[in-house]
Amino acid sequence: MTEIWPVVHAERQALAQDLEHLPAPQWATPSLCPGWDVHDVLAHLVDDARTTRLGFLCRLAAAGYDFDRCNARGVSRERRADPRATLAAFRAVGGRTTSAPAPPATRLIEAIVHGEDIRRPLGISRAYPIGPVTEALRHQLRTGVRFGGGKERAHGLRVVTTDAGLETGTGPEVRGTAAALLLAVSGRAVGPEELAGPGAAALVR
Repeated sequence: MTEIWPVVHAERQALAQDLEHLPAPQWATPSLCPGWDVHDVLAHLVDDARTTRLGFLCRLAAAGYDFDRCNARGVSRERRADPRATLAAFRAVGGRTTSAPAPPATRLIEAIVHGEDIRRPLGISRAYPIGPVTEALRHQLRTGVRFGGGKERAHGLRVVTTDAGLETGTGPEVRGTAAALLLAVSGRAVGPEELAGPGAAALVR
């Protein structure tokens, strides 16, 4: 975690800077998360940064152990009427090191995948540090969808990064940058030009 937190803090700061001058109407842009706009995703990131291990368990129990309901309540709790106030709250929690009881790599996934959930629909690009992206991808490949991963999506495929030296799995090959593969394995839509190989269509599907 001592190596992961500086990356998470830097990504939070970078996202806040990218959104600093976002025009008011664009906050309602649908994100890559179905049912959430970019303002909702930012509120989720605020809630995630505030979450403690005990707090998470209590909130999950109160939500009937329904992860989606727990997340929705977190968004409602942290989403301000004015998106700029939500952004200010996000800046305020940017240096926190609290977390739900989950593997450390999930903090990278929250920062990177949710960062793209917001940036891509807004037409904002970012070059993420390749090491953390690769670590996040490795975690998603070995973690089941039920627990927020993407193991089943990549089952029966050989995943090959074109920029990180990662090759894993057996079957039809799917190639792409570590960031594009991370998004696809995490269930996000990626452009048809971002993945190649005979296994690309299966991963996107």
